[in-house]
Amino acid sequence: MNYFEISYTALGGLAIFFLGLKYLSESLQSSGQEAIRRILASLTRNRVMAVLAGVGITVFVQSSSISTVMTVSLVNAGLMELKQAIGVILGANIGTTVTGWIISIKVGKYGLLLIALGMYPMFAAERQWLATLGKTSVALGMVFTGLEFMSGAFVPLRSDETFISYLYLFDADSLISLLACVVLACLLTVIVQSSSAMLGITITLATTGVIDFNTAVALIIGENIGTTITAQLAAIGANTSAIRAARAHAIFNILGAMVLIAVFPWYVNLVDLMVAGEADLLDADGMRPNIGFHIAVAHTMFNVINVLIWIPFIGFLTRTVIWLVPQRSEKEKHKLRYLGSRTTMAPEVALQQADLEMDNMVEITREMFTTTREYVLGNGHDKKLFERINHLEDITDNIEEEMIKFITIVLTGSVSQDQSTRSYGLMRMADEIESIADSLQAFSIYRSRLFKRNEDIGEEAWQDIMVFFNEVEAYFNRLMCARQNDMDASDIKSMIKESKQIKKLGKEMRDRHLDRLRAGQYPAVTAQTFSDMFMSLQHIKNHSVNYVEAYAGL
Repeated sequence: MNYFEISYTALGGLAIFFLGLKYLSESLQSSGQEAIRRILASLTRNRVMAVLAGVGITVFVQSSSISTVMTVSLVNAGLMELKQAIGVILGANIGTTVTGWIISIKVGKYGLLLIALGMYPMFAAERQWLATLGKTSVALGMVFTGLEFMSGAFVPLRSDETFISYLYLFDADSLISLLACVVLACLLTVIVQSSSAMLGITITLATTGVIDFNTAVALIIGENIGTTITAQLAAIGANTSAIRAARAHAIFNILGAMVLIAVFPWYVNLVDLMVAGEADLLDADGMRPNIGFHIAVAHTMFNVINVLIWIPFIGFLTRTVIWLVPQRSEKEKHKLRYLGSRTTMAPEVALQQADLEMDNMVEITREMFTTTREYVLGNGHDKKLFERINHLEDITDNIEEEMIKFITIVLTGSVSQDQSTRSYGLMRMADEIESIADSLQAFSIYRSRLFKRNEDIGEEAWQDIMVFFNEVEAYFNRLMCARQNDMDASDIKSMIKESKQIKKLGKEMRDRHLDRLRAGQYPAVTAQTFSDMFMSLQHIKNHSVNYVEAYAGL
């Protein structure tokens, strides 16, 4: 028995399988870009919709770990409530079972054919949909080829007496061996950081006759527990809500596993009765041709039943994790953070997440407009409003910094040309929004200077300033809606031309104030403050134009 050959063949097959899953995830994300955007946009407090969103996203990214990390980071950014997040995580557990159905298809010998058919369009096709189709074919081919290599490596083990003697410890025929299987699978999933990969290994071991159906189902239970470690790692350093979401994931999977262990013999028999063909039937080659389908059914049933049981109790689970993880005493800032390693971030989902954070920045800036207007029109220096403006500006600084870090990490991975363009556009947009916030802060500082010096630029000047302020704010809102409403480039260009009218209005306003100063109506000392406030509004208008140009790629 050449254990070295078995080891490197199995590891090589696992590597090809991993790479195939990665390509499959990328191709599904590319083809489902709009679907992912709509799924994330449709997240509501409705628990059923949140579960369906979790299923949909996980089907596209082919990894419950990626979906869960995304969910934890959205909660950390303040873009998703805890109850929503728990629903999405429940759905991710169902979505990840799709991988088992793909693996259970008995087309392993055609893996190289799928790679050959997809290779040319993947690299040479001019049409995006054809290139994506080619990449999907290559991905599936690599998944099946990797499984074939692993299968070939495991076949000799079923006749090795030493290996079989160890295997008796994990036959799941007694409670002790059942728990040993669960613990082993949990530890291996923690190490591999992928329940999909462990599921592939489990199905391969079972198909080659190395393990029986009982052992395979026991391993599935452990894999469902082990996959929760990714969310726990993602929550390290996150805020309280994100930690609560990660803990909910662990509680849900662990309690579900405990219930299944309690009814294990009956559950295995139920699946065997439901699915045609005996699970442990051996063919002439010593293989188990029926067991892969049985494992896929067992995996899916376990997660679907577990989710259906928990959906009515999402509120209870939410209250439980709130009790387990108390709110920190210090004030926490919501911000976007890339959590975990780069391998757990799916490019398309990451960009959709950054889009949501961009919406958050825009809303914060809108609040700054409202608060700034209230402050400058006040009868005196309102410390509370002034501090609120500064606080909102600090938040935009944090978000811009985290956004750039986040997108930079995304760009280090495998991204398409379209994803790369969108990434750079988002970084530029974040910079422009942060600059608008800076200008609004500066505008309020100039007003505070007048308050503290007990100076005034005059009633007519204030009327001009506030008319210009309102025009700039309205223009800002129109340009922000261009992105949110997916306007095309021609409509955006016509909107950009409106900036000339605003510039003309500003010039007229400044000229009128200069005439008032020449006439000696107001002290010349206030002219600089008036000019500074005027320039702040001009900068806001310019940065708004730059923002929409970055979105449209102009």
